[in-house]
Amino acid sequence: MIDVSNQMFDDDDDDELKTKKSHKQKFDFQINPKHAKRVKEICANEHVALMEVYDYKQDEKNRVNIDLKPTTTVRPYQAAALSKIFGNGRARSGVIVLPCGAGKSLTGIAAAATIKHNTLVLCTSSYSVDQWCSQFKLWTTIEDSSLSRLTAQNKDDLPEAGITISTYTMIRESKKSAEETKKLLEKVRSREWGLLLLDEVHVVPAKQFEQVILNVSAHCKLGLTATLLREDDKIDHLNHLIGPKMYEANWQELQRAGFLANVQCAQVWCEMTSEFFAEYIRSTTDKRVQETLWTMNPTKFRYCQYLVKYHEARGDKIIIFADNLCALKRYADILKRESIDGSVHEAERKRILSTFQFDANCNCIILSKVGDTSIDIPAANVIIQVSSQYGSRRQEAQRLGRILRPKARSDNEFNAFFYSLISKVKFMKLKLIIF
Repeated sequence: MIDVSNQMFDDDDDDELKTKKSHKQKFDFQINPKHAKRVKEICANEHVALMEVYDYKQDEKNRVNIDLKPTTTVRPYQAAALSKIFGNGRARSGVIVLPCGAGKSLTGIAAAATIKHNTLVLCTSSYSVDQWCSQFKLWTTIEDSSLSRLTAQNKDDLPEAGITISTYTMIRESKKSAEETKKLLEKVRSREWGLLLLDEVHVVPAKQFEQVILNVSAHCKLGLTATLLREDDKIDHLNHLIGPKMYEANWQELQRAGFLANVQCAQVWCEMTSEFFAEYIRSTTDKRVQETLWTMNPTKFRYCQYLVKYHEARGDKIIIFADNLCALKRYADILKRESIDGSVHEAERKRILSTFQFDANCNCIILSKVGDTSIDIPAANVIIQVSSQYGSRRQEAQRLGRILRPKARSDNEFNAFFYSLISKVKFMKLKLIIF
């Protein structure tokens, strides 16, 4: 069901009369889901407000037996976000923006428990799929038989009425997919979903994922993200693919209310040694060599080593981020800490993250950019960023989110720390700043 509203004015009305004579016309009509994206684009170009809605209370097909447990508490801002989605027995499609650590998962799960119809949850990794599965079991009354996972490791059959959790990559079938996988994907595409829940929804406009959304038939689409940002110009595509931004929480207000950690951010300037700088100048035509030099700057390593020692002595949990894989492996070898990059298998990732979370003797791990999203480590409260995608607002916001989970504190005390280590050199009275 589509709601369309339009402000109607006579051509000869002046501004004052327009204010007085304006009236809102509202139309409800159904369209073929295959044409929804195009209809939204046309309406946007014509400045016609359009909202995709679902009469979920009138839909008696494939109802799911799911409720929030009595012990589950929905915070005020989560309830405010949900109130923008639900009203008068209808569910609106759109995007909710909540900071990392503010409970996006619970907000999405509460939406699924409200609609009570077949729900498909899409995530960015199989590790995240397992996290969502655990959260559904933790916060709702869903039976195991009504909960299925569809990943490379787990290919559960779809329940007749229930919750299915998968990844964007998995749903994007390739020619190399096994027959068993192809049959399950055909079931996903042919099913009429009550709710399509999209974790880290900012990835959806990517060309390889956009078609996934268009191939899934869902009455209501709800996107969740902490960073409604992309470094390209495609973030506006979410309006056509999912719906408008329905709610965005103010992270500073949540911080003052104690729902988020109080983070101190600092840039640490690290003088590049003369030997490294000389090689840097000689390598002006090779950006990869220069990147390795400013990342492996010995001064930067010494500062990192000091910060690790200082915060481990305090009992803090530290994540070192290094996008440069050469640096990641070198830091891991010298610091004798475990690391995770794209080559580490899923089972090993889970072991390392679980040890870091629960073992008091493991207080520091090193992550590549695979740790930017969909990793839940509530205990972490220190980030040391050795290398990054310079200029990426989304990446820094995502990394900051790894330590935003609320933690015990005294008033006005910082209880989480974000250090960005930056190489710098002095040359002919000019200071060059190198990230």
